[in-house]
Amino acid sequence: MGMKAIWGAIAAGVISSLAPVAWAELPVEKAVLTDAPLVPPPITRTSPAKVIVELEVVEQQGELADGVQYTFWTFGGKVPGKFIRVRTGDTVEFHLMNHPDNKLPHNIDLHAVTGPGGGAASTFTAPGHRSQFTFKALNPGLYVYHCATAPVGMHIANGMYGLIYVEPETPLPAVDREYYVMQSEFYTAGSYGEKGLQPFSMMKAIDERPSYVVFNGSTTSLNNEGAITAKVGETVRLFVGNGGPNLISSFHVIGDIFDNVYTEGGTLANQHNVQSTLVPAGGSAIVEFKVDVPGTLVLVDHSIFRAFNKGALGMLKVSGDEDKSIYSGKEVDAVYLGSVLDQSELEARRLRKEFEKTVREDPKLQKLSKAILMADGQNVYSNNCFMCHGQSGEGVPGVFPPLAKADYLTKRAAAKNRDELIAIPLFGISGKITVNGKEYDSVMPALSTLNEREVAAVLTYITNSWGNSAKEFSVEEVRAAKAALKDQQVARPQH
Repeated sequence: MGMKAIWGAIAAGVISSLAPVAWAELPVEKAVLTDAPLVPPPITRTSPAKVIVELEVVEQQGELADGVQYTFWTFGGKVPGKFIRVRTGDTVEFHLMNHPDNKLPHNIDLHAVTGPGGGAASTFTAPGHRSQFTFKALNPGLYVYHCATAPVGMHIANGMYGLIYVEPETPLPAVDREYYVMQSEFYTAGSYGEKGLQPFSMMKAIDERPSYVVFNGSTTSLNNEGAITAKVGETVRLFVGNGGPNLISSFHVIGDIFDNVYTEGGTLANQHNVQSTLVPAGGSAIVEFKVDVPGTLVLVDHSIFRAFNKGALGMLKVSGDEDKSIYSGKEVDAVYLGSVLDQSELEARRLRKEFEKTVREDPKLQKLSKAILMADGQNVYSNNCFMCHGQSGEGVPGVFPPLAKADYLTKRAAAKNRDELIAIPLFGISGKITVNGKEYDSVMPALSTLNEREVAAVLTYITNSWGNSAKEFSVEEVRAAKAALKDQQVARPQH
Protein backbone atom coordinates (compact mmCIF):
# COMPACT_ATOMS: atom_id res chain seq x y z
CA MET A 1 0.00 0.00 0.00
CA GLY A 2 1.45 3.37 -0.97
CA MET A 3 1.86 6.23 1.47
CA LYS A 4 -0.95 8.11 -0.20
CA ALA A 5 -3.25 5.14 0.34
CA ILE A 6 -2.06 4.71 3.93
CA TRP A 7 -2.65 8.36 4.76
CA GLY A 8 -5.99 8.14 3.05
CA ALA A 9 -6.97 5.17 5.22
CA ILE A 10 -5.73 6.93 8.34
CA ALA A 11 -7.61 10.03 7.39
CA ALA A 12 -10.72 8.00 6.77
CA GLY A 13 -10.32 6.31 10.16
CA VAL A 14 -9.77 9.59 11.92
CA ILE A 15 -12.75 11.15 10.25
CA SER A 16 -14.85 8.10 11.13
CA SER A 17 -13.75 8.06 14.77
CA LEU A 18 -14.39 11.75 15.14
CA ALA A 19 -17.74 11.71 13.39
CA PRO A 20 -19.57 12.40 16.68
CA VAL A 21 -17.75 15.72 16.85
CA ALA A 22 -20.41 16.88 14.39
CA TRP A 23 -22.74 16.84 17.37
CA ALA A 24 -20.84 19.82 18.73
CA GLU A 25 -22.25 21.85 15.86
CA LEU A 26 -25.78 21.36 17.16
CA PRO A 27 -27.31 23.76 19.68
CA VAL A 28 -27.19 22.21 23.16
CA GLU A 29 -30.07 22.18 25.63
CA LYS A 30 -30.86 20.37 28.85
CA ALA A 31 -34.08 18.35 28.71
CA VAL A 32 -37.01 19.53 30.79
CA LEU A 33 -38.14 16.50 32.81
CA THR A 34 -41.47 16.32 34.66
CA ASP A 35 -43.17 14.07 37.19
CA ALA A 36 -46.56 12.56 36.36
CA PRO A 37 -49.16 13.79 35.64
CA LEU A 38 -47.31 16.80 34.20
CA VAL A 39 -45.78 16.88 30.72
CA PRO A 40 -42.88 19.08 29.52
CA PRO A 41 -43.99 21.90 27.20
CA PRO A 42 -44.12 21.24 23.45
CA ILE A 43 -40.86 21.79 21.58
CA THR A 44 -41.00 24.97 19.50
CA ARG A 45 -37.70 24.72 17.60
CA THR A 46 -37.85 23.42 14.03
CA SER A 47 -34.41 21.81 13.74
CA PRO A 48 -32.46 19.15 15.68
CA ALA A 49 -30.48 19.86 18.83
CA LYS A 50 -28.19 18.03 21.18
CA VAL A 51 -30.35 17.29 24.23
CA ILE A 52 -28.81 16.32 27.55
CA VAL A 53 -30.94 14.03 29.73
CA GLU A 54 -29.89 13.35 33.32
CA LEU A 55 -31.81 10.69 35.23
CA GLU A 56 -31.05 9.40 38.71
CA VAL A 57 -32.09 6.00 40.03
CA VAL A 58 -33.37 6.18 43.61
CA GLU A 59 -34.53 3.27 45.79
CA GLN A 60 -36.90 4.62 48.45
CA GLN A 61 -40.01 3.90 50.49
CA GLY A 62 -43.28 5.53 49.51
CA GLU A 63 -47.03 5.14 49.82
CA LEU A 64 -48.72 2.62 47.53
CA ALA A 65 -52.14 3.04 49.15
CA ASP A 66 -53.47 4.66 52.30
CA GLY A 67 -51.43 3.17 55.14
CA VAL A 68 -49.58 0.83 52.76
CA GLN A 69 -45.85 1.40 52.30
CA TYR A 70 -43.64 -0.07 49.58
CA THR A 71 -39.95 0.14 48.64
CA PHE A 72 -40.04 1.58 45.14
CA TRP A 73 -37.15 1.50 42.67
CA THR A 74 -37.48 4.69 40.66
CA PHE A 75 -36.15 6.74 37.78
CA GLY A 76 -36.07 10.19 39.36
CA GLY A 77 -37.57 9.54 42.79
CA LYS A 78 -41.18 8.86 41.77
CA VAL A 79 -43.28 6.25 39.97
CA PRO A 80 -43.59 6.47 37.04
CA GLY A 81 -40.22 7.91 36.03
CA LYS A 82 -39.73 11.37 34.56
CA PHE A 83 -41.46 12.24 31.28
CA ILE A 84 -38.80 12.91 28.64
CA ARG A 85 -39.60 15.01 25.55
CA VAL A 86 -37.31 15.33 22.54
CA ARG A 87 -37.73 15.90 18.80
CA THR A 88 -37.15 13.63 15.81
CA GLY A 89 -33.55 14.04 14.65
CA ASP A 90 -32.28 15.17 18.05
CA THR A 91 -29.03 13.73 19.38
CA VAL A 92 -29.64 12.70 22.99
CA GLU A 93 -26.75 12.52 25.43
CA PHE A 94 -28.08 10.33 28.21
CA HIS A 95 -26.63 10.29 31.73
CA LEU A 96 -27.79 7.61 34.20
CA MET A 97 -26.78 8.01 37.84
CA ASN A 98 -27.25 5.29 40.49
CA HIS A 99 -27.55 6.91 43.93
CA PRO A 100 -24.81 5.78 46.33
CA ASP A 101 -27.38 4.74 48.97
CA ASN A 102 -28.98 2.25 46.59
CA LYS A 103 -28.42 -1.47 47.09
CA LEU A 104 -28.57 -2.75 43.49
CA PRO A 105 -27.16 -2.03 40.03
CA HIS A 106 -29.59 -0.73 37.41
CA ASN A 107 -29.68 0.25 33.74
CA ILE A 108 -32.20 1.66 31.27
CA ASP A 109 -33.83 0.34 28.11
CA LEU A 110 -35.51 3.12 26.14
CA HIS A 111 -37.80 1.74 23.44
CA ALA A 112 -37.05 4.90 21.44
CA VAL A 113 -33.39 3.91 21.04
CA THR A 114 -32.03 2.13 18.00
CA GLY A 115 -29.15 0.17 19.51
CA PRO A 116 -28.32 -2.88 21.69
CA GLY A 117 -30.83 -3.26 24.50
CA GLY A 118 -32.27 0.20 23.82
CA GLY A 119 -29.31 1.56 25.76
CA ALA A 120 -29.30 -1.17 28.41
CA ALA A 121 -26.00 -2.58 27.12
CA SER A 122 -24.31 0.79 27.73
CA THR A 123 -25.87 1.78 31.06
CA PHE A 124 -25.32 -1.05 33.55
CA THR A 125 -24.52 1.12 36.58
CA ALA A 126 -23.51 0.12 40.10
CA PRO A 127 -24.57 2.15 43.16
CA GLY A 128 -22.51 5.30 43.45
CA HIS A 129 -21.61 5.28 39.73
CA ARG A 130 -22.84 7.01 36.60
CA SER A 131 -23.00 5.95 32.94
CA GLN A 132 -23.36 7.84 29.70
CA PHE A 133 -24.25 7.03 26.10
CA THR A 134 -25.56 8.94 23.11
CA PHE A 135 -28.28 8.05 20.61
CA LYS A 136 -30.10 9.72 17.78
CA ALA A 137 -33.90 9.92 17.99
CA LEU A 138 -34.73 8.43 14.60
CA ASN A 139 -38.40 7.49 14.99
CA PRO A 140 -41.18 9.75 16.28
CA GLY A 141 -43.72 8.35 18.74
CA LEU A 142 -44.50 7.74 22.40
CA TYR A 143 -42.20 5.11 23.89
CA VAL A 144 -41.86 3.29 27.20
CA TYR A 145 -38.53 3.08 29.00
CA HIS A 146 -37.71 0.68 31.83
CA CYS A 147 -34.90 -0.99 33.71
CA ALA A 148 -33.57 -4.12 32.05
CA THR A 149 -31.27 -5.44 34.75
CA ALA A 150 -31.90 -9.08 35.70
CA PRO A 151 -34.34 -10.13 36.95
CA VAL A 152 -35.97 -7.67 34.53
CA GLY A 153 -39.54 -8.34 35.66
CA MET A 154 -38.71 -7.57 39.28
CA HIS A 155 -37.06 -4.25 38.42
CA ILE A 156 -40.09 -3.22 36.35
CA ALA A 157 -42.57 -4.46 38.97
CA ASN A 158 -40.88 -2.31 41.61
CA GLY A 159 -41.52 0.89 39.66
CA MET A 160 -38.77 1.32 37.08
CA TYR A 161 -40.57 2.64 33.98
CA GLY A 162 -41.61 5.88 32.32
CA LEU A 163 -42.33 7.51 28.96
CA ILE A 164 -40.19 9.28 26.36
CA TYR A 165 -41.98 11.22 23.63
CA VAL A 166 -40.14 11.81 20.39
CA GLU A 167 -42.09 14.61 18.71
CA PRO A 168 -42.54 14.29 14.95
CA GLU A 169 -41.01 16.99 12.76
CA THR A 170 -44.55 18.19 12.12
CA PRO A 171 -45.96 18.35 15.67
CA LEU A 172 -49.37 17.01 16.60
CA PRO A 173 -52.11 19.70 16.61
CA ALA A 174 -52.00 22.01 19.61
CA VAL A 175 -54.30 21.20 22.54
CA ASP A 176 -55.21 23.07 25.72
CA ARG A 177 -53.88 20.52 28.21
CA GLU A 178 -51.51 17.56 28.15
CA TYR A 179 -51.15 14.98 30.93
CA TYR A 180 -49.03 11.92 31.67
CA VAL A 181 -50.84 8.80 32.91
CA MET A 182 -49.11 5.45 33.37
CA GLN A 183 -50.73 2.23 34.51
CA SER A 184 -48.81 -0.54 36.26
CA GLU A 185 -49.16 -3.43 38.69
CA PHE A 186 -47.70 -4.10 42.12
CA TYR A 187 -47.33 -7.57 43.59
CA THR A 188 -47.28 -7.40 47.38
CA ALA A 189 -47.08 -10.24 49.88
CA GLY A 190 -50.11 -8.80 51.66
CA SER A 191 -53.55 -8.50 50.11
CA TYR A 192 -55.06 -5.25 48.80
CA GLY A 193 -55.25 -2.65 51.56
CA GLU A 194 -53.16 -4.59 54.08
CA LYS A 195 -51.34 -1.96 56.13
CA GLY A 196 -47.65 -1.53 56.76
CA LEU A 197 -44.51 -1.99 54.67
CA GLN A 198 -45.29 -4.61 52.04
CA PRO A 199 -42.56 -6.73 50.41
CA PHE A 200 -42.57 -7.76 46.75
CA SER A 201 -44.01 -11.22 46.00
CA MET A 202 -42.21 -12.97 43.16
CA MET A 203 -44.74 -15.83 43.10
CA LYS A 204 -47.68 -13.44 42.62
CA ALA A 205 -45.75 -11.68 39.85
CA ILE A 206 -45.01 -14.94 38.06
CA ASP A 207 -48.64 -16.02 38.40
CA GLU A 208 -49.78 -12.55 37.21
CA ARG A 209 -51.94 -11.98 40.31
CA PRO A 210 -51.36 -8.31 41.25
CA SER A 211 -52.51 -6.97 44.60
CA TYR A 212 -52.72 -3.50 43.03
CA VAL A 213 -53.30 -2.08 39.56
CA VAL A 214 -52.77 1.67 39.69
CA PHE A 215 -52.23 4.88 37.76
CA ASN A 216 -49.05 6.87 38.41
CA GLY A 217 -47.68 4.69 41.17
CA SER A 218 -50.42 4.60 43.82
CA THR A 219 -54.14 4.22 44.39
CA THR A 220 -54.49 7.91 45.30
CA SER A 221 -52.17 9.69 42.85
CA LEU A 222 -54.95 10.88 40.51
CA ASN A 223 -57.77 11.25 43.03
CA ASN A 224 -59.11 14.15 45.08
CA GLU A 225 -56.25 16.66 45.46
CA GLY A 226 -54.23 14.76 42.85
CA ALA A 227 -56.96 14.90 40.18
CA ILE A 228 -56.06 16.44 36.84
CA THR A 229 -58.21 19.38 35.69
CA ALA A 230 -59.69 21.01 32.61
CA LYS A 231 -62.35 23.56 31.66
CA VAL A 232 -65.43 23.09 29.52
CA GLY A 233 -64.54 23.61 25.86
CA GLU A 234 -60.89 22.61 26.25
CA THR A 235 -59.15 19.78 24.42
CA VAL A 236 -57.18 17.31 26.52
CA ARG A 237 -54.37 15.06 25.33
CA LEU A 238 -53.36 12.12 27.52
CA PHE A 239 -50.02 10.40 27.01
CA VAL A 240 -50.93 6.95 28.35
CA GLY A 241 -48.31 4.33 29.13
CA ASN A 242 -48.47 0.82 30.55
CA GLY A 243 -45.44 -0.25 32.52
CA GLY A 244 -46.96 -3.68 33.11
CA PRO A 245 -45.09 -5.83 33.80
CA ASN A 246 -47.88 -8.25 32.83
CA LEU A 247 -51.38 -6.91 32.16
CA ILE A 248 -52.91 -5.24 29.11
CA SER A 249 -54.87 -2.09 29.96
CA SER A 250 -58.38 -1.39 28.66
CA PHE A 251 -58.07 2.37 29.10
CA HIS A 252 -61.35 4.26 29.33
CA VAL A 253 -62.58 7.67 30.53
CA ILE A 254 -66.06 7.45 32.06
CA GLY A 255 -68.13 10.34 30.76
CA ASP A 256 -66.31 11.19 27.52
CA ILE A 257 -65.28 9.72 24.18
CA PHE A 258 -61.84 9.82 22.58
CA ASP A 259 -62.02 12.02 19.47
CA ASN A 260 -58.62 10.75 18.33
CA VAL A 261 -56.55 7.72 19.31
CA TYR A 262 -52.93 7.29 18.27
CA THR A 263 -52.82 3.52 18.66
CA GLU A 264 -49.77 2.00 20.37
CA GLY A 265 -48.09 5.39 20.69
CA GLY A 266 -47.63 6.04 16.98
CA THR A 267 -47.92 9.41 15.27
CA LEU A 268 -51.04 8.68 13.22
CA ALA A 269 -54.52 9.29 14.63
CA ASN A 270 -55.87 6.08 13.13
CA GLN A 271 -59.11 5.84 15.13
CA HIS A 272 -61.81 8.36 16.01
CA ASN A 273 -64.80 8.32 18.39
CA VAL A 274 -63.37 5.54 20.54
CA GLN A 275 -64.78 4.40 23.90
CA SER A 276 -61.85 2.29 25.21
CA THR A 277 -58.41 1.57 23.82
CA LEU A 278 -56.01 -1.26 24.54
CA VAL A 279 -52.55 -0.35 25.85
CA PRO A 280 -50.16 -3.33 25.89
CA ALA A 281 -47.68 -3.99 28.66
CA GLY A 282 -44.55 -2.08 27.67
CA GLY A 283 -46.59 0.03 25.27
CA SER A 284 -48.48 3.30 25.05
CA ALA A 285 -51.28 5.25 23.39
CA ILE A 286 -52.11 8.91 22.86
CA VAL A 287 -55.76 9.91 23.27
CA GLU A 288 -57.40 13.28 22.67
CA PHE A 289 -60.87 14.52 23.56
CA LYS A 290 -62.80 17.73 24.04
CA VAL A 291 -64.61 18.21 27.36
CA ASP A 292 -68.12 19.55 26.80
CA VAL A 293 -69.79 19.40 30.22
CA PRO A 294 -68.64 20.08 33.79
CA GLY A 295 -68.25 17.35 36.39
CA THR A 296 -65.84 14.60 37.30
CA LEU A 297 -64.70 12.29 34.52
CA VAL A 298 -63.22 9.04 35.79
CA LEU A 299 -60.14 7.34 34.32
CA VAL A 300 -60.26 3.55 34.64
CA ASP A 301 -58.91 0.31 33.35
CA HIS A 302 -62.23 -1.10 32.14
CA SER A 303 -61.22 -4.55 33.28
CA ILE A 304 -63.43 -3.06 35.90
CA PHE A 305 -62.53 -4.95 39.08
CA ARG A 306 -59.05 -3.49 38.65
CA ALA A 307 -60.60 -0.04 38.93
CA PHE A 308 -62.87 -0.52 41.94
CA ASN A 309 -61.02 -3.29 43.76
CA LYS A 310 -57.32 -2.85 42.90
CA GLY A 311 -56.91 0.92 42.48
CA ALA A 312 -56.86 1.69 38.73
CA LEU A 313 -59.02 4.78 39.08
CA GLY A 314 -58.27 8.48 38.57
CA MET A 315 -60.22 11.69 38.15
CA LEU A 316 -60.36 14.54 35.66
CA LYS A 317 -62.29 17.41 37.23
CA VAL A 318 -63.93 19.67 34.65
CA SER A 319 -65.14 23.15 35.62
CA GLY A 320 -67.37 25.49 33.64
CA ASP A 321 -70.95 26.12 32.60
CA GLU A 322 -73.48 23.37 32.00
CA ASP A 323 -74.92 22.74 28.55
CA LYS A 324 -78.31 21.10 29.05
CA SER A 325 -78.54 20.36 25.33
CA ILE A 326 -75.59 17.94 25.68
CA TYR A 327 -76.33 16.52 29.14
CA SER A 328 -79.46 17.36 31.07
CA GLY A 329 -78.78 15.71 34.41
CA LYS A 330 -81.66 13.82 36.02
CA GLU A 331 -84.95 15.07 34.62
CA VAL A 332 -87.41 12.66 36.24
CA ASP A 333 -87.45 10.95 39.62
CA ALA A 334 -90.97 9.53 39.78
CA VAL A 335 -92.83 6.60 41.27
CA TYR A 336 -93.17 3.66 38.90
CA LEU A 337 -95.76 1.04 39.79
CA GLY A 338 -95.57 -1.10 36.67
CA SER A 339 -97.55 -1.33 33.47
CA VAL A 340 -100.14 -3.67 34.98
CA LEU A 341 -101.78 -0.73 36.77
CA ASP A 342 -103.90 1.56 34.68
CA GLN A 343 -104.02 4.49 37.14
CA SER A 344 -102.25 7.61 36.08
CA GLU A 345 -99.02 8.47 37.89
CA LEU A 346 -100.85 11.31 39.63
CA GLU A 347 -103.51 8.93 40.89
CA ALA A 348 -100.86 6.44 41.99
CA ARG A 349 -99.10 9.14 43.98
CA ARG A 350 -102.42 10.17 45.58
CA LEU A 351 -103.14 6.62 46.64
CA ARG A 352 -99.62 6.19 48.00
CA LYS A 353 -99.92 9.37 50.11
CA GLU A 354 -103.31 8.28 51.37
CA PHE A 355 -101.91 4.89 52.35
CA GLU A 356 -98.92 6.44 54.11
CA LYS A 357 -101.20 8.83 56.02
CA THR A 358 -103.31 5.90 57.17
CA VAL A 359 -100.21 4.04 58.30
CA ARG A 360 -98.97 7.03 60.29
CA GLU A 361 -102.25 7.27 62.17
CA ASP A 362 -102.60 3.58 63.01
CA PRO A 363 -99.98 2.06 65.40
CA LYS A 364 -100.85 -1.48 64.32
CA LEU A 365 -100.24 -0.63 60.69
CA GLN A 366 -96.96 1.07 61.63
CA LYS A 367 -95.58 -2.29 62.77
CA LEU A 368 -96.85 -3.87 59.58
CA SER A 369 -95.30 -1.01 57.58
CA LYS A 370 -91.85 -1.76 59.05
CA ALA A 371 -92.21 -5.44 58.15
CA ILE A 372 -93.13 -4.49 54.58
CA LEU A 373 -90.15 -2.12 54.39
CA MET A 374 -87.86 -4.86 55.68
CA ALA A 375 -89.08 -7.29 53.02
CA ASP A 376 -88.73 -4.69 50.26
CA GLY A 377 -85.35 -3.65 51.62
CA GLN A 378 -84.02 -7.18 51.52
CA ASN A 379 -84.93 -7.36 47.84
CA VAL A 380 -83.23 -4.01 47.11
CA TYR A 381 -80.13 -5.12 49.06
CA SER A 382 -79.90 -8.40 47.15
CA ASN A 383 -80.07 -6.58 43.82
CA ASN A 384 -77.68 -3.73 44.59
CA CYS A 385 -75.49 -4.26 47.66
CA PHE A 386 -74.65 -7.85 48.52
CA MET A 387 -71.83 -8.27 45.98
CA CYS A 388 -69.71 -5.73 47.88
CA HIS A 389 -71.03 -6.04 51.44
CA GLY A 390 -71.92 -9.74 51.49
CA GLN A 391 -75.21 -11.58 51.82
CA SER A 392 -74.95 -11.33 55.62
CA GLY A 393 -73.42 -7.85 55.73
CA GLU A 394 -69.92 -9.18 56.42
CA GLY A 395 -68.16 -6.92 53.84
CA VAL A 396 -64.77 -7.65 52.25
CA PRO A 397 -61.79 -7.28 54.64
CA GLY A 398 -59.66 -4.28 53.80
CA VAL A 399 -61.88 -3.29 50.86
CA PHE A 400 -65.58 -2.90 51.70
CA PRO A 401 -66.72 -2.26 55.29
CA PRO A 402 -69.05 -4.64 57.13
CA LEU A 403 -72.65 -3.66 57.78
CA ALA A 404 -73.29 -6.34 60.42
CA LYS A 405 -72.99 -4.95 63.96
CA ALA A 406 -71.44 -1.83 62.46
CA ASP A 407 -70.85 1.05 64.87
CA TYR A 408 -70.82 3.41 61.88
CA LEU A 409 -74.50 2.58 61.25
CA THR A 410 -75.52 2.53 64.91
CA LYS A 411 -74.20 6.01 65.56
CA ARG A 412 -75.77 7.52 62.44
CA ALA A 413 -79.11 5.78 62.85
CA ALA A 414 -79.67 8.05 65.85
CA ALA A 415 -82.22 10.77 65.10
CA LYS A 416 -79.79 13.66 64.68
CA ASN A 417 -77.47 11.84 62.26
CA ARG A 418 -79.87 9.95 60.01
CA ASP A 419 -79.40 12.33 57.06
CA GLU A 420 -75.79 11.11 56.81
CA LEU A 421 -77.00 7.57 56.13
CA ILE A 422 -79.67 8.72 53.70
CA ALA A 423 -77.02 10.64 51.73
CA ILE A 424 -74.99 7.48 51.02
CA PRO A 425 -77.39 5.69 48.61
CA LEU A 426 -78.57 9.02 47.21
CA PHE A 427 -75.20 10.58 46.41
CA GLY A 428 -72.56 7.90 46.97
CA ILE A 429 -69.54 8.19 49.24
CA SER A 430 -65.76 8.16 48.80
CA GLY A 431 -62.83 8.72 51.10
CA LYS A 432 -61.81 7.30 54.44
CA ILE A 433 -64.32 5.95 56.95
CA THR A 434 -63.78 3.94 60.14
CA VAL A 435 -66.03 0.97 60.92
CA ASN A 436 -65.58 -1.07 64.10
CA GLY A 437 -62.13 0.43 64.57
CA LYS A 438 -60.84 -0.40 61.06
CA GLU A 439 -60.26 2.14 58.31
CA TYR A 440 -61.62 1.74 54.77
CA ASP A 441 -60.98 3.88 51.70
CA SER A 442 -63.14 2.72 48.80
CA VAL A 443 -65.65 4.30 46.45
CA MET A 444 -69.39 3.62 46.55
CA PRO A 445 -71.31 5.15 43.62
CA ALA A 446 -74.77 6.65 44.06
CA LEU A 447 -77.63 4.17 43.67
CA SER A 448 -79.31 6.54 41.23
CA THR A 449 -81.84 3.97 40.01
CA LEU A 450 -83.53 3.68 43.42
CA ASN A 451 -86.66 5.69 44.18
CA GLU A 452 -87.34 7.25 47.57
CA ARG A 453 -89.31 4.28 48.87
CA GLU A 454 -86.56 1.85 47.88
CA VAL A 455 -83.97 4.02 49.65
CA ALA A 456 -86.14 4.02 52.79
CA ALA A 457 -86.62 0.26 52.51
CA VAL A 458 -82.97 -0.68 52.07
CA LEU A 459 -81.85 1.63 54.90
CA THR A 460 -84.52 0.12 57.15
CA TYR A 461 -83.35 -3.38 56.25
CA ILE A 462 -79.64 -2.66 56.78
CA THR A 463 -80.12 -0.86 60.10
CA ASN A 464 -82.37 -3.64 61.45
CA SER A 465 -80.44 -6.75 60.33
CA TRP A 466 -77.35 -8.69 61.47
CA GLY A 467 -77.36 -7.32 65.01
CA ASN A 468 -78.33 -3.76 64.09
CA SER A 469 -81.44 -2.07 65.49
CA ALA A 470 -82.95 1.31 64.61
CA LYS A 471 -86.18 3.11 63.83
CA GLU A 472 -87.39 2.49 60.30
CA PHE A 473 -86.76 5.09 57.59
CA SER A 474 -89.85 6.63 56.00
CA VAL A 475 -90.36 7.91 52.47
CA GLU A 476 -91.06 11.38 53.86
CA GLU A 477 -87.78 11.31 55.81
CA VAL A 478 -85.83 10.34 52.70
CA ARG A 479 -87.59 12.98 50.61
CA ALA A 480 -86.88 15.73 53.16
CA ALA A 481 -83.24 14.71 53.50
CA LYS A 482 -82.85 14.57 49.73
CA ALA A 483 -84.11 18.14 49.40
CA ALA A 484 -81.88 19.36 52.22
CA LEU A 485 -78.78 17.59 50.93
CA LYS A 486 -79.22 18.35 47.23
CA ASP A 487 -76.98 21.42 47.29
CA GLN A 488 -74.23 19.41 49.00
CA GLN A 489 -74.11 16.74 46.32
CA VAL A 490 -70.58 16.01 45.09
CA ALA A 491 -69.81 14.40 41.72
CA ARG A 492 -69.10 10.70 42.22
CA PRO A 493 -67.75 8.06 39.86
CA GLN A 494 -70.79 6.51 38.17
CA HIS A 495 -71.00 4.18 35.24
